Amino acid sequence: MSTPATSTATLEDTRDPAQDTQTSERRPLLPAVMHSELAKLRSVRSTIWSLVATFGITVGFGALFSWAYINRYNDQSLRERLTFDPTAHSLRGLFLAQLAIGVLGVLVITSEYATGLIRTTLTATPQRRAVLAAKTVTFGAVALVVSMISAFVAFLVGQTILNGKNLGVTLSDPHVLRAVLGAGAYLTIVGLLGLAIGTILRRTAGAITTLFGLVLVFPLLAQALPSPWNHDISKYLPSQLGEAMFGVRPDTNLLSPGTAFFVAVIWLVAAYLIATILITRRDA
Repeated sequence: MSTPATSTATLEDTRDPAQDTQTSERRPLLPAVMHSELAKLRSVRSTIWSLVATFGITVGFGALFSWAYINRYNDQSLRERLTFDPTAHSLRGLFLAQLAIGVLGVLVITSEYATGLIRTTLTATPQRRAVLAAKTVTFGAVALVVSMISAFVAFLVGQTILNGKNLGVTLSDPHVLRAVLGAGAYLTIVGLLGLAIGTILRRTAGAITTLFGLVLVFPLLAQALPSPWNHDISKYLPSQLGEAMFGVRPDTNLLSPGTAFFVAVIWLVAAYLIATILITRRDA
């Protein structure tokens, strides 16, 4: 009669080694890859500087524009005063901050191609779509937190300044909270768009140039077109979508906030669809 210890040893000896492999393969892949991507994101010095720049530009320029407005308030026409949007004005820094977070999104992927680290990453995790998904979720979460904090702080600082002329609004006023949330969402979308463009082009300079062209140059080119083409085209471009998302007062030249958010998501989905196809078909 065998002892319990002998029985246990016998069972361990007769267990199929393939079962261990199958158990290992069934372990969640995405969380492990996300942990690795978070470690890489924290270890890069440009990450901290880009996030600090995003916050500083959003808050700093929003405060500057608000201060400049109240100092020139007495010189404003009646029409300018009636159409003034305190919420959007305090968030004007987003048009520069989007470049900082967009460049960081580009660097999340192109820095690995530049150093050759991408080969190590894809060797350790051959499932390339999982790598892209992990980068997207990890960077997207960080970008969302920083963007939302930046938007809310910029709004509060701007309204404090505007209250010097009793022009400030609060988050409880109609559509204001939606606009501030829209500002944070827009910054996050631009950051993720940078990551997708970086995945498609794989070169830092080319990806940053493309991103700058998309958010800065294309709107200027669209505005140079004859009416009504200028408005019909420009309102579907990312920067005008952002303006619609964090504006409170209606603008006939822009889409509604909900439609603008939907179109921005379409931009993002289209970019990631191309990025996913290319990262799975091209060599590292």
